[in-house]
This record gives sequence, C-alpha cells and structure tokens, in this order.
Amino acid sequence: MKDILVLGATGFIGKSTLDLARHHKDKFRVVGLHAHSSKKTLASLESEFHCPTTLSSLEGEDGIARLLDAAKPQIVVNGIAGSAGLVPSKMVLERGIDLALANKESVVMAWHLINEIACKSGAKILPVDSEHSAIFNLASFCGRDKIAEIILTASGGPFRNYSESQLENVTLADALKHPTWNMGKKITVDSATLANKGLEVIEACRLFEMPPERVDVVVHPESLVHSLVRTTDGILYAQISEPDMRHPIMGALCFPEYVDSGLEKFSLAGHNMSFMQARRETFPLLDAAYSAVRRGPLYTIAFNAADEVAANAFIEGRIKFLQIARVVQRTLEMDWSGNLSDWDDVFQCDRMARAAAEEML
Repeated sequence: MKDILVLGATGFIGKSTLDLARHHKDKFRVVGLHAHSSKKTLASLESEFHCPTTLSSLEGEDGIARLLDAAKPQIVVNGIAGSAGLVPSKMVLERGIDLALANKESVVMAWHLINEIACKSGAKILPVDSEHSAIFNLASFCGRDKIAEIILTASGGPFRNYSESQLENVTLADALKHPTWNMGKKITVDSATLANKGLEVIEACRLFEMPPERVDVVVHPESLVHSLVRTTDGILYAQISEPDMRHPIMGALCFPEYVDSGLEKFSLAGHNMSFMQARRETFPLLDAAYSAVRRGPLYTIAFNAADEVAANAFIEGRIKFLQIARVVQRTLEMDWSGNLSDWDDVFQCDRMARAAAEEML
C-alpha cells in the first residue's frame, strides 16, 4: 500500500490519478488532496477517498507546506498546471518525498536547482508526461549510456494540416479541439502552437542530459507511439500503448515495479501509424524552444513565461492565434544571458519576462 498525495486533484492529471486510486484500493491510499477549485469539490473527494487532509489553492504556498507535513505521503503527483507548480515541486523534494512530475515547468524553469534538492534529499523525480515516461522506461531497458538520440512524438494538434493563411483567423474554440487528449485550455492551446512540444524538448534535454541536437520531434497523429530512442547501433525502440495518461501515472506510482494497471491492452492489429516532420516554419515556437535551451537557463525561463502570457492572452481574446508566437519570439530577442545561481534568479527572470511579454501585447 502506497500513500499518495495529489496536487491539482481536479485537473486532467489529478482526475486520472484518482481514477487509478479508485480502481486499485489495495495498492494506493489517498492521504492528501489539493485543488484549484471550490471547497465543495474537495469535500466530495475527501468523503469518497476518506482522505484526512485537503487544501484549496486559495490558501497559498504555506498551505501546501502544511498539507505535505500533515499528510506525510510516500509519493506526490504534481499535476498543477504552469509555473504555479514549481514551488510545490521544490517543497516535495525538500522533504525527501518522491515526486511523480507532470508539471514540466519545474524542469524548464529550474532543473538544476530541483535536481540538486532531489540528490541531497534522496527523493526520486519520476516523469509523468507520456513522452518522458516513455523515454524513462526505454532508457531503463536499453541503458542510458546506449541512447544516441531521443525522438519525441507529437500529435500535431488540431491545426497540423492548416496553412499559415488558414491559421490567421482560427478561434479559441478551434484550438481547443485537440484530436487526442482532453486537457486544460492552456496546455491545449500550447499543443496547437507546438509550444508544448517545445517545452518537452527542453524537459527531455535536462531530464536525460541530452544535447538539443540529439533530441528530435516527429508528428504522429495517432498518438500510439509515445516516444522513441535510437541506440548507439542505430536501432529505434518505441513505447506503444493507447493514449491514456493513466499508463504513465501508474508507472510512476509503482516504480520500480511493473504492475498490471487493469487498463486496455493495446493490439497492433487494425491500427495504422503515420509519422511526418513537424512544420517548423508554420509553427515557429518549436524552434524557439530549441534556441532557448541552447542559449541557457534564463532563456528557457523567458520562453515559458512569455508563452504563458501570450497563450492566456489568446484564451482571453486579446490577441489572435499567430500572435502567440510573435510575442514569444520578440521576448526572446531580448538579452536573457547570465547564470542561474539561486531561486531568486528564477523568480526575477520570470517576472521580467512576463513584464516584457505584457509590453509586447
């Protein structure tokens, strides 16, 4: 029996985690819940899972610290969206608690600080993104020293076949029609611009200590292959399953064991799989992410901050779809060189980049 705490319990990752807990009561006990939602929703979940500790995000970061200390979980699933998930990741690892990490911003904004804390405390960082979970498992099978290249797969989003002229007037409703996943608004918009895949490129470079020139992206509309690795002998290995986030979450919760999830088992028969190059000129935020990770840690913070500002401006109807990339690109034209030595540097760069992006708007 493993005691788990879920941050972002009513979001896409949180709901998937709780569904696993619901169907595997012999394996998981929910000892803590956090949600950016009403106390009524939390009360319902608290009653269902007999959970002793809950927290509304309205209570702030101090509340998360109290929640962690009261619940004493063995593993925390961080499903908080955006940069708001960074400090909670830090708090979890400082307490020596294993972290099932779906919050990619924790890696994009402050990887070496987060990793340093984990190394000191002995806590494990277990990736939950389907792509990075796939690479994590493939690297475990093949051996990290045998990995010559990482290949991330992308669905391509709802606009993968649109021309640039067609993209000029797409609406928020159009952008939210993701062909595979049912996610929150911001991450769905990021999938449509390929900014989300850019963030995952940065994440892969850091999680697996891989230079960006050895991380590639291919569009795979069926979303059955969750990523691939090429070993030093030139052979490709893939992880394949139905597109269901409960697979990588289960893997993180049960690590290092491989446990039957009870989920639908994938059959190759009757499925076609197609792959194509990403259209980088039409969707320039992918190349912007590559440029940011090459140029240094402050550039990746600026990339993430500017994208959050621009994507939310599109969601609010303040800008058009194609202007998301323009805001991010212009923000990255500023000088973000320098070292990232402590947490103050992270937060200062984040604030400055957000202010710059708002000015671009």
